[in-house]
Amino acid sequence: MSIASAKININGTDYTLTHGTGNTWTATITAPGATSYNQANHKYNCSVTATNTAGTSATVNGSTLSGLLLQVKETVKPTITITSPSTGAYVTNSKQPVVFTVVDEAGGSGINLSTLIVKQDGTAVAAATLAHTAITNGYSVTYTPASALTDGAHTVTVTVSDYDGNAATAVSTAYTVDTVPPTLTVTSPAAGLTTNSTTLAVAGTTNDSTSSPVSIVVKLNGTSQGAVTVNANGTFSKSVTLAEGSNTIVVTATDAAGKTTEISRTVALDTTAPSITAVTITPNPANTGATLTVSVTIQ
Repeated sequence: MSIASAKININGTDYTLTHGTGNTWTATITAPGATSYNQANHKYNCSVTATNTAGTSATVNGSTLSGLLLQVKETVKPTITITSPSTGAYVTNSKQPVVFTVVDEAGGSGINLSTLIVKQDGTAVAAATLAHTAITNGYSVTYTPASALTDGAHTVTVTVSDYDGNAATAVSTAYTVDTVPPTLTVTSPAAGLTTNSTTLAVAGTTNDSTSSPVSIVVKLNGTSQGAVTVNANGTFSKSVTLAEGSNTIVVTATDAAGKTTEISRTVALDTTAPSITAVTITPNPANTGATLTVSVTIQ
């Protein structure tokens, strides 16, 4: 009997084969739009059915002919998103965790964690420093440095591929570690100052080698005295108006990482003139050259 028709089934869709030369039947078709990675053995098990002129059919599939096992690879790259710390961030933790996600397309071959490479300042980190949890189509990963980082600028770079070999575009974050609070010196007023002037200059210097510029807040008796300009050399001065009696001045320096240094001063304002209420000179009258005793009552 001669062959009347033939077809191939790929992923549930039939495609008609056309008789060519001799015993050859062919077709030009489009590969499935999804990867075969999630199929058994990571391949589509296709089947071919041939029917003769008597109506008798025969079917074979990949379990019989290995040529019917079709591997299809996706072409979409995974995506990497670093959620923290963001580029330009200042952090105070010398073992700052870096949190990111690696995600493949829906229905894709999936993230191949064995290809995940995290580099700290250009050096690949140990697998033991990485912890991951599954999320939709991928993983959430946290990298925690094994040892404390030095203060200063640092960069973490992440790369990964899916099981079909598509490499994600590398993603980096650059941040600054600052574990040291800013320096702060208050040059005015002196501690314990007593003055009769209601106006007082609060002045000093501040600096932070890692997280400049530093901001200054001056509080007088618990109330902020407004914006304070810090000059390029770190000096600052703020004029405040004292209240009669004891005044508490608190100066706080804050660097870009949020580290703070605080200095307090207590200043007394006394604008009341002394009152001389009584004077006694003894003896009075006195002889020339005599010794006099003067007694003055001052309030």
